[in-house]
Amino acid sequence: MTRSLILLCAVFWLIAAPADARTMPELERILDRAAQFGALETVIIAQGGHTLAERGYHGHSPGAPTNIKSASKSVMSALVGIAIDKGVLSGTDQKIAPLLAGDLPADPDPRLAEITIGNLLSMQAGLGRTSGPFYGRWVASANWVRAALARPFADDPGGRMLYSTGSSHLLSAILTRTTGRSTLALARDWLGAQPGFAVSGWDRDPQGIYFGGNQMAMSPRALLAFGELYRTRGKTAEGRHVIPAAWIDQSWTWRTRSEFTGDGYGYGWFLRPISGEEVRYAWGYGGQMLYLVPSLDLTVVMTSDETSPSARSGHRDTLHGLLAEIIGALRAEDPLAR
Repeated sequence: MTRSLILLCAVFWLIAAPADARTMPELERILDRAAQFGALETVIIAQGGHTLAERGYHGHSPGAPTNIKSASKSVMSALVGIAIDKGVLSGTDQKIAPLLAGDLPADPDPRLAEITIGNLLSMQAGLGRTSGPFYGRWVASANWVRAALARPFADDPGGRMLYSTGSSHLLSAILTRTTGRSTLALARDWLGAQPGFAVSGWDRDPQGIYFGGNQMAMSPRALLAFGELYRTRGKTAEGRHVIPAAWIDQSWTWRTRSEFTGDGYGYGWFLRPISGEEVRYAWGYGGQMLYLVPSLDLTVVMTSDETSPSARSGHRDTLHGLLAEIIGALRAEDPLAR
């Protein structure tokens, strides 16, 4: 066999071989260097459905459950999309007041009647925030749904983004009341067809409603499995439809912008460019990240110390930078990458 033919065969193998069959030394070097990030606990990198590399740091394992915090808002969004597809909810324009009539204030602000399912998903309900400095008082209340609905308006429905876990929790209450089932049962039923997906634990409010948008335990591998559903346009590897592809498009459509980061926000997903690629990501307190890079067929999970803030500490930006390095390494390894 001539030298040129040998080289040609080698290039063909690099292009055609499954991603996890290739050696990715630069990825391994990147993950070695990531050990210096003290709050980082795990990283999993998958491309085209194949795991390229995974790493646990400081005694943590990609297979062990961890609190994904607000990354669970993306799971809530998926459940809402499935509920609409099943006809449980009529759509994102459906008004929430009739669905939560028993928990409305005695003398409600007229704007409560204008809030839609879509407003809750995109954090544009207009109600005062229950996150950040308002979080502790909210979760100490006797009824989280009523307390969220009783918040004074900070803007009109459909106005600016007001990031609030109370909005996501209202979605959990709506799903619970319209289906007669808990959101944990719905997650395990509606998303359970995806191999590897599992919710290991989930906190509830005083009325027993599962915490929409926080305090959900999943392993990093289970979070990766959830992300893979979005990469594959809602289908399992066996071809079973789990999340409507149209819902994924709606969820990843820019609807508003975070005043804290400048990133776009859709229905439970943040949107921003990283290293020249359009990235969709779920983000939980401390640095619980699920990244999707559709142009590269890439899914990346990073989990971190749930007790340490990731925004003001700069850790979130460090994780974005780590993703940028991963993207660069994949471009260098793949002859067809942009």
